Amino acid sequence: MLFKKILITCMLCLLTAGTVDSADIQPIKIGGLFAESGKVAFVGTASRLVAEMTLKEINDNGGILGRPVKMVVYDTESDPNVALRMARELVEKDDVLAIIGPTSTGSGMAIKKYTEEQGIPTIMTVGGDPVIAGGKFGPYTWTFKVPQRSSVAVRKIYQYLQSKGVSSVALLTATDGFGQDGLRHLKSLAGEYGMTVTAEETMDPQAMDFSAQAFKLSMAQPQAVIIWTIGPAGAVATKNFSNLPGEKPLLVQCHGQPGPKFLELAGQAAEGVVMPGTKIMAPGYLADDDPQKPVILKFIDDYTAQGYDKEFPLNTHSGYAFDAITLLKAGLEKAGTPERAALRDSLEQLQGVVGVSGVFSLTPEDHNGLGTDSMMVLEVKDGAYRPAE
Repeated sequence: MLFKKILITCMLCLLTAGTVDSADIQPIKIGGLFAESGKVAFVGTASRLVAEMTLKEINDNGGILGRPVKMVVYDTESDPNVALRMARELVEKDDVLAIIGPTSTGSGMAIKKYTEEQGIPTIMTVGGDPVIAGGKFGPYTWTFKVPQRSSVAVRKIYQYLQSKGVSSVALLTATDGFGQDGLRHLKSLAGEYGMTVTAEETMDPQAMDFSAQAFKLSMAQPQAVIIWTIGPAGAVATKNFSNLPGEKPLLVQCHGQPGPKFLELAGQAAEGVVMPGTKIMAPGYLADDDPQKPVILKFIDDYTAQGYDKEFPLNTHSGYAFDAITLLKAGLEKAGTPERAALRDSLEQLQGVVGVSGVFSLTPEDHNGLGTDSMMVLEVKDGAYRPAE
């Protein structure tokens, strides 16, 4: 009888202990900054959905370090000032461990000085280089980003043009931060690949006609014209060039453009246009031994199963939030503790982390970790993307 009482007591203690431990598990709290309204909401809203989808799967499989992950999300409204205000909320009110986002280069630069000073690991989903460029752009000790650097995309373009015997290019670049970042690299890297820049024009990414710029650039008779912007402006410019009389230069879009929307807006004018993009844009062409192939195919299955593709068709931006959280998870597991400094140190040592956008290998000098081999040059043919020949 005594043994039975002792056994029952021990079982109750074990059950009680299990309940207490479970109740005491605090979630790892992270922040999410996504442009869910304003001019880049088409990227930001989809990124938030992908981030939530990715975290749900992680939590369904035991979380990270045995703890669930909770994301506190704010809409940056596509406004750098709002992005900074929301970053302060995440740090000073919500006490997050790390931040995923924001969506645009301008917002990334707006928050960077603050997050660096506060020591917050921030994995951005922005296209431009300045957030991790150092020098006049400020330190990036705590700042990381998942989309390929603009400089990497420029190198991919120039490598392709060089292989096609192209040696003269004209540039049409947006007046925003992303466009000017692209212009900087397009000019500085041209000589390395034997390219001569014959003419330059700028474009307001919110405008709806660039016929004048197209005419001026075509008069310089370049072999190719590189258009550096995201959103509808790229398709508008493509149509403007298509409407010019006579022989036309090869049109090249930037790495932020590949997606169904460009094909829809540019229509027949898109035929023959080339652009660098992530492998998600042509998964059917990936080799079976490509380490990204299973990751990309599963991501596409999960994305479409959620029905996100109906409102936000898959495009080159679609996997950025997935990649950011994948790096966060790998960094925390390597650190072994949900502590900011330990996470930061681990992030810049990650090697061979397979994501949708590439295989990430970071260093203290390179807080992106992707090279030109993470991209493919795409060509529009018969209204679809395929690897350029």
